[in-house]
Amino acid sequence: MISRPFNRTDGVSGMLRPLADGVRALSKLANAVAMAANAVGTLIVLALIMVVNYDVVARGFFNAPFRGAVEVVQFTMVLIVFLQLPDVVRTDRLTRSDGFLTILQMTRPKLAGTLRRLINLASALFMVLVAYAIWPEFVEMYETRDYFGVPGVFTAPWWPLKLAIYLSAVLCTVLFLLKVLSPVRPVAPVRLGEENDKSGDTA
Repeated sequence: MISRPFNRTDGVSGMLRPLADGVRALSKLANAVAMAANAVGTLIVLALIMVVNYDVVARGFFNAPFRGAVEVVQFTMVLIVFLQLPDVVRTDRLTRSDGFLTILQMTRPKLAGTLRRLINLASALFMVLVAYAIWPEFVEMYETRDYFGVPGVFTAPWWPLKLAIYLSAVLCTVLFLLKVLSPVRPVAPVRLGEENDKSGDTA
């Protein structure tokens, strides 16, 4: 019987495999939740459009505006932003300037990858601060049942909005940390006319 020599790297990879599987499972769950929140935000955008159009038509033709239209717009705008923010983080569409990293990627890919991880780590820490700051406000608004709007016209509680901001910050934190742990996949710069050139070559 031929015995296989012990390889230390095999032992290390065997120990890290469950961790990698856990990170992969967490990544799938976080991505699914982010996409679902983005879909809910899109539906809220459509509902907001319907409310605004109804208010315009009812105000102009029937002199009966939708009461609370301003409050609804203010509430839903913030809600939409934080519902769709995690999916923006997931797809690397967050507004930023990465020209330096794109140039650095061509000559020093390892350094560029390290800097990307540091940026994602700093972003995760920032989201932790947002979640830490908003949680006491959510608890206070939930206990006091504080509301905004005009009593007798339109009122809505504050706590659902605070909860949405908190959950969005937590999910963004998880997504940024997953980007730190996962392999760096740099996004290639998009140039104007690039698609037209490709279509002309295939024709």
